[in-house]
Amino acid sequence: MKIALGGDHAGYEYKKELMKFLEEKNHSIKDFGPFTADSVDYPDFVHPVASAIEKGEFDLGILICGSANGVAMTANKHQGIRAGIAWGDELAKLTRQHNNANILCLPARFISLEVAKECVNAFLETPFEGGRHQSRVDKITC
Repeated sequence: MKIALGGDHAGYEYKKELMKFLEEKNHSIKDFGPFTADSVDYPDFVHPVASAIEKGEFDLGILICGSANGVAMTANKHQGIRAGIAWGDELAKLTRQHNNANILCLPARFISLEVAKECVNAFLETPFEGGRHQSRVDKITC
């Protein structure tokens, strides 16, 4: 699977670890930054991730910041994006199952790295359920 990653300085360390984790599972990944733990403006990294997914260059994305709120709000400005926040594997599953999310947003300041990995696994392994959820997903885009 082709996965785009990005975030901000608060998510930098988790992003590095998740990249290794994903590579070990033979996923093709691209790091859109940031590339250091220095303070940055997350939209500078989120917009390129969201655009690449909208264009079909990547299957899914993972964004990591302190609370996950900023990256989710920014990504969801893109018409073709459905970014969901998860702080546990069940939420990560539901964002795929019920909402067909194409970006997972993780709050690095509120979850452990182990929980982040569990969320990533759940997100990547869970398909969209469709059915009764499809009509709702169809109504998301303005």
